[in-house]
Amino acid sequence: MISHAIGRGGKFLLSLIVRGLTLFKINPNILTFTGVVISFWAAWNLGHGRFTRGALIIILAGLFDMLDGEVARVSRSETRFGAFYDSVIDRYSDIILLQGLMVWYARQQRLGYVVLVGVVFMGAVMTSYARARAESLIPTCKVGFMERPERIVLLIIGGLADRMEAVLWILAVLGNWTVMDRIYYTWKELPKSVRNETLLETTAEGPHFGHTSKSTLSSAPGETIH
Repeated sequence: MISHAIGRGGKFLLSLIVRGLTLFKINPNILTFTGVVISFWAAWNLGHGRFTRGALIIILAGLFDMLDGEVARVSRSETRFGAFYDSVIDRYSDIILLQGLMVWYARQQRLGYVVLVGVVFMGAVMTSYARARAESLIPTCKVGFMERPERIVLLIIGGLADRMEAVLWILAVLGNWTVMDRIYYTWKELPKSVRNETLLETTAEGPHFGHTSKSTLSSAPGETIH
């Protein structure tokens, strides 16, 4: 009952902010850019070992990440470029936060955790890439647990609870597991007649043999690829 009331109150507050931003005709792309700037601030704190403060700032950055999409929807200004821009900026935000952690562990001369953050980095980047690439072959590929919202929530928990090392292990394992899951799912969903098909791609430089040709990332207006 209490959690339901808190949820309703949060949605009401968010709707008021969205209406205010819409009233002042704030471009959603500006909100997206503001979010990544705040992520720099969070990364700075993470890089100095101030995990609690960094986690609170990540929450603030997440607020802007929610607002840009809602403002675009309410103001009916959703565009394909906006969806693309939001997705790209989200990747920058992920990378910036992880670089902050990498700097902290490097300063502490904890090479093992520098490598671990690199593995998390790998999973974070490849999760979104695997989906984008898969959806050039099959209709959709949203399988796997560790997408961007889960990563952000876990980083916040790690910062607030001062359990960042444990969170990094979880992110490293589940992030890369998600990538493997998407690879397997794509293989399974492709028809057998197409799965091992060899393509001959002719480019300006001449014939090029490869598994697939490069494709254009496509997503519905307002949809972000995680």
